[in-house]
Amino acid sequence: MDDLPTNTPPGAIAVRCVGVQKSFAAGETTVRVLRGTDFTARAGEMTFLVGPSGCGKTTLISIIGAILSADAGSVEVLGFDVRRARGGRLADFRLANLGFIFQQFNLLPALSAAENASIPLVAAGRSTRFGERAAATLLARLGLENHLHKMPAQLSGGQQQRVAIARALVHAPRLVICDEPTASLDAEAGHTVMELLREVALAPDRSVIIVTHDTRIFEFADVIHQMSDGRIERIERKSTTPAEAHA
Repeated sequence: MDDLPTNTPPGAIAVRCVGVQKSFAAGETTVRVLRGTDFTARAGEMTFLVGPSGCGKTTLISIIGAILSADAGSVEVLGFDVRRARGGRLADFRLANLGFIFQQFNLLPALSAAENASIPLVAAGRSTRFGERAAATLLARLGLENHLHKMPAQLSGGQQQRVAIARALVHAPRLVICDEPTASLDAEAGHTVMELLREVALAPDRSVIIVTHDTRIFEFADVIHQMSDGRIERIERKSTTPAEAHA
């Protein structure tokens, strides 16, 4: 795997999608979800992807995260050509470089908080002991130092979400992809989650992409991509983003 990417300079393009197309079969018809979509995200930035339900946001991030494959177009993530990769190379790239946070926490009920959070490291071949130590350190940063050995059913919804965040970040991914991370939270809890993501997930050489309908958290965005009908229609940037400051 020596041709896998190893670093992303501050301010560099972390994700570049050009002309991405994706369709799904629906009975005897075909539904075009992405219609030649162009999208860019930079290292050091928190990039929001917003738009109405059904416009293709989740499909696009699923392609960026190598969960779905595009029908056409180019998809480069951290210098890696996602569309051309297959099998083990793609799985190794995803495991080493990407972190995912979803609205549904998807914690394993038979594992403790520390065990759940350690999964990416253990899956990558690190020992269980190493994984749980790293998970414990991160969980402590997220305010869960007294809940390491609790099962998901013993945790509140907010605590479970923090475990899910720790699981996404424990292996220090260079790209974190979030799908509606604050949708089920009140305003205060949503702001807390976003503050944690900026503090723990974002760095000059790391990027965060967030799909959201939650206008209450737009203030955390460095860049907002407005999507409609399978395409990016508008891009709004702050006057000076963290990536531009390093450029």
